[in-house]
Amino acid sequence: MNAALYSINHKVISWMVVLLMMVGGVISFTSLGQLEQPEFTIKTALVITNYPGASSEQVEEEVTLPLEDAIQQMSQIKHITSINSAGLSQIEVEISDQYDKHSLPQVWDELRRKVNDTQGTMPTGVSPSVIVDDFSDVYGYLLNLTGKDYSYRELHNFSNLLRRELVLIPGVKKVSVSGIPQEIVVVEISQQKLAALGLEPDYIYGLLQTQNVVSNAGKMLVGDYRIRIHPTGEFVDITEMKNILVSPADSQRLIYLGDIANVYRTTTEAPSQIYHNNGEKALSVGISYSSGVNVVDISRAISQHLESLSSEIPVGMQLNVIYDQGSIVDKSVSGFIINLAQSVAIVILVLLVFMGLKSGLLMGAVLTITILGTFIVMNVFGIQLQNVSLGALIIALGMLVDNAIVVTEGIIIGIKKGLSRREAASRIVKQSQGPLLGATIIAIMAFAPIGLSSDATGEFCASLFQVLLISLSISWLTAITITPFFCYLLFKDGDKNNAEENPYNGVIFNIYDKILSSAMRYRFLSLITVFLMLIAAVVGMTKVKSVFFPASTTPIFMVDIWMPEGTDILSTETLVKRIERDLLPIYDEHGIVNITSVTGQGAQRFALTYQPEKTYAAYAQLLLEMRDLENLAQFLPWLEQYLRDTYPEAEYRVKKMENGPSPAAKIEARLYGDDPIILRKLAEHVKVIFDQESDADNIRNTWRNQSLFIRPQIDLARSREIGISKQDLDTALLRNFNGQQIGIYRDGSHLLPIIARSPANERKQANSLNELQVWSSKYRDFTPITQLISHFTSEWENPIIMRRDRKRVITVLADPATYSHETADSLLKKVRHKVEALELPAGYTLEWGGEFEISSEAQQGLASSIPMGYLAMFLITVLLFNSLRQPIVIWLTVPLAVIGVAFGLLVLDAPLSFMAIIGMLSLSGMIIKNSIVLVDQINVELKDGKPPYQAVYQSAVSRVRPVGMAALTTMLGMVPLLSDPFFQSMAVTIVFGLGFATVLTLVVLPVIYTIIYQIKVEYFVTS
Repeated sequence: MNAALYSINHKVISWMVVLLMMVGGVISFTSLGQLEQPEFTIKTALVITNYPGASSEQVEEEVTLPLEDAIQQMSQIKHITSINSAGLSQIEVEISDQYDKHSLPQVWDELRRKVNDTQGTMPTGVSPSVIVDDFSDVYGYLLNLTGKDYSYRELHNFSNLLRRELVLIPGVKKVSVSGIPQEIVVVEISQQKLAALGLEPDYIYGLLQTQNVVSNAGKMLVGDYRIRIHPTGEFVDITEMKNILVSPADSQRLIYLGDIANVYRTTTEAPSQIYHNNGEKALSVGISYSSGVNVVDISRAISQHLESLSSEIPVGMQLNVIYDQGSIVDKSVSGFIINLAQSVAIVILVLLVFMGLKSGLLMGAVLTITILGTFIVMNVFGIQLQNVSLGALIIALGMLVDNAIVVTEGIIIGIKKGLSRREAASRIVKQSQGPLLGATIIAIMAFAPIGLSSDATGEFCASLFQVLLISLSISWLTAITITPFFCYLLFKDGDKNNAEENPYNGVIFNIYDKILSSAMRYRFLSLITVFLMLIAAVVGMTKVKSVFFPASTTPIFMVDIWMPEGTDILSTETLVKRIERDLLPIYDEHGIVNITSVTGQGAQRFALTYQPEKTYAAYAQLLLEMRDLENLAQFLPWLEQYLRDTYPEAEYRVKKMENGPSPAAKIEARLYGDDPIILRKLAEHVKVIFDQESDADNIRNTWRNQSLFIRPQIDLARSREIGISKQDLDTALLRNFNGQQIGIYRDGSHLLPIIARSPANERKQANSLNELQVWSSKYRDFTPITQLISHFTSEWENPIIMRRDRKRVITVLADPATYSHETADSLLKKVRHKVEALELPAGYTLEWGGEFEISSEAQQGLASSIPMGYLAMFLITVLLFNSLRQPIVIWLTVPLAVIGVAFGLLVLDAPLSFMAIIGMLSLSGMIIKNSIVLVDQINVELKDGKPPYQAVYQSAVSRVRPVGMAALTTMLGMVPLLSDPFFQSMAVTIVFGLGFATVLTLVVLPVIYTIIYQIKVEYFVTS
């Protein structure tokens, strides 16, 4: 059955299909989910285990090693990395790429089983391990709740109201509140008072523990009923605690806790994280969206609900929107829709200019129908609108009319030769539907490597392949059905009496005719010229700068602040306050919209490409929202220099938002080995090499600086004589300087730790360590610490010990300096050979991470599927022509794209990014598709009995318009993407690569064909 005749003969069905695609496309477009960036699965979980009092080495050996042994037994593991610090083990478990979001829950269940199996073998004092597997939760709507005159408890109470209200909004998955300091009940007892009264601390704390417990008092049978017994005695308020009688039973005095202790409710002195918003204390409220929803609609619903709650916000409290993904997505999608409309307009305008009014309008209608049909299929398969899928539509635009151009051109030529509309449509569709299908499949398969790549980058860019697969498939169907139907409606039958003898007249045909005749006459000279151009292009590609993904255009940047390791979190916060105090007066001058600071760890994840820093007391991060990118570009380098000049006591790393997966630093040199001393020496050697490069910045190592600790040397004989154990000493030190949890205070649903500690004046005095007194259970009295400690020593330790894949590893990090001309790739090339020239001791190895590793993994993901994809593409061309020589002729034109790619990247100073690599892969499909059209026409001419040379020559002339138009529409359709940082390098690659390759293909392919088939010039008969 001929598809063209069926469409023409069944007009009602054809019109119904057109209307369904148009109406369904519009409806589908309005219901498609919208995101800023594609969803991709973060295949990482965190295993957190507390071991209070243990050193980093003890944590590593007693906690991390057994956990790693258990976790390593899982077959799904890709990498295990751990951070071991005093009292804390943080193990990051990364799962292999082949496991998707549907199989990950089972993997996390197995991880939990493995971790739980080790809990019984852990040393005494180790807390149960906590597994955090919700790393993929993105809080796309981020708020800061502030209230200058309100306590954290009051802010927390209102945040609970917000959480209850916001989580009820359809499409909201989760509401998280961060920055809430742990609230505690403090019992401050002076050791001097206890010593003077002869009161045993453990006796007092034991009273508090036994008095405030929930225990089972049983039930009493009364008649037919069994009634529960629940005595009073639990603490209802702080006053009851103060009224506890703490004097011993044999004492003549009545001593109450309130007489000797200061009991009050407060927040912990060492919170894990501290939020500020524009210099005021704040809580961070993060709202995550359900998968597949339209974040623009949900964002508006959240904003409207917050507006309705405005009357319930206490006077003096404020809700500040820090990040609204819906608003950003709305602007981004609107911008892309404008780009898409511009591309459609450009393509239609080109068609109108070069193919006439009727042909241009016809193919413009077919293009619109194809795009709307694509929206229908995208909606069915849940493909959302985001920068990659919309970019894919723009990339596909020019290719979507390729098939329609060939069919329309064939029908026009047939009509000019005197054929009827029906006959011309039937003939061209019958002749070209097979080759066009093969060419379309090849064009799709050129993008297949990115669709089949299983790594994070492949998942991030997967919608590029999916959208192109859908749209190009629909374009072939519309080309052989809707296009001939519209041609039948718009054109008139040909007149055999007035048939044109040569329909290929015109300026373009005449110019091409002269170029082609010269090239075919001097074919070996032509090939040598092209080969030299190709050599020059290959050399030129080595001069092109390389990046992985460009920075995002979101006007937000971050400043990582690192104080020396060992710094108290409150001291880190003090520096942050000073910086905020300096920046607040210059808000308007520099275009600052908001400043959020987080001390102790990174902010809540508000974008998939943002990687929050783990818990460090010496770390803080500033999150600055600017008015626009111009303000950001001016302020960022100024702030970086200002901070380093004004507050040199800290290290700073200024970074923009990323568009794709990003590492901790652009350059990472990992050094593996056992001995921490040797590892530090090797890291210092690498750091010296990095320091020699003026464009290298933010140079640091992951183990940070060594920190000081105090080691009291216990006189064991004396301590046994006094009756004081090491545990007694540890407890006394803990109570005096930090405080010890001795019970739980119940306040409704809040369970507050009761902390026993010494008053501030005893805890914070420099000589308080020497004056500490320890209770002796043997003598029932306090003993000065100097009676059992021979002396105190100060020693240095590694506060952080990192491991990767069961080995100790220290990583030296660096980034290209802000706004330097260096990229991570070019900077790595400068230092790599020097670092690799270092002589490593036996058992020590070097590995490169950073952007190099992520880029290499992404390229390997592509490379693993490229051979099969290209083999399939070659086999399709063989099946199309039932020949080997013709596919070889076609494939020899593919490398010609490198000439245009190198020229375009060098002239526009565009980087060879991952997207550019995808563009280069796609070029092969576009070029082969155009070449197939030309070679198929040669076969048609040969079947008509024309001499070989004349068949090649006239086929090239007859195909110059469809091939040239197909390339031109694709190139010009990409023009709007040249201004988009994410797609710029891909657009440059396709525009220049396809432009050069098409011109050269129209000339070189006929030349190669005549050489391979040994066709001589004398066979040519001029037209």
